[in-house]
Amino acid sequence: MEEFDVDLDFGGAGHTDDGDGLVAVIAQDADSRDVLMLAYATREAVARTATTGRAHYYSRSRDELWEKGATSGNTQSVDEIRVDCDGDALLYLVAQTGGACHTGHESCFHRTLDGDTVGDQVFDPDDAY
Repeated sequence: MEEFDVDLDFGGAGHTDDGDGLVAVIAQDADSRDVLMLAYATREAVARTATTGRAHYYSRSRDELWEKGATSGNTQSVDEIRVDCDGDALLYLVAQTGGACHTGHESCFHRTLDGDTVGDQVFDPDDAY
């Protein structure tokens, strides 16, 4: 099991079907500081991210580990991993290639509460998945 130099609270964001704990991860563009997405990671996903420099997450709907962009080509190269004060959330500072959202938008945060679209769609998801 991968050990980290800081205490991380895996389990604060729920658990996988196998009982592994999850931590929330925010991906933020390292240059623009735009927030790109929120996802979840297991200890293994965080370890793979730290080792490879490529963002890895855990899909709760598919119940599996995944590397961002492995299917779509819209990758995240991780410049730095930051830990929040409670150790129950991470911030990946990334260089994003293509859009971060599976809908084709630059950011998953492309809608307002009123339903207005505020972000650009940069790829057609039908072509990527």
